[in-house]
Amino acid sequence: MSDDTAYGVGEGPTANVSVSLHSGNIAAVRARVGKRGFSAYVDAAVQRQIERDNLAELTEGHEAEHGALSDMEVDAARALLRGDTDDAQNAA
Repeated sequence: MSDDTAYGVGEGPTANVSVSLHSGNIAAVRARVGKRGFSAYVDAAVQRQIERDNLAELTEGHEAEHGALSDMEVDAARALLRGDTDDAQNAA
């Protein structure tokens, strides 16, 4: 198999891998997207989890250097993530 580290999250060609999932999770995904949409659904879920992990690491690093985020900073970040730019500017 090729070196997968050359690609960023969500990039590169697709590749077949074998994973073990709980039967209930498999049934729930198939109920939502059918058999043909299964891989895309799981790939999107994995990408979201990586993004969440990266955000947690950034937050931990920031807090280690600058102390805990204030409620105002958290509210501004949430507004940015939601796309509420006016709310983010008012909270900052």
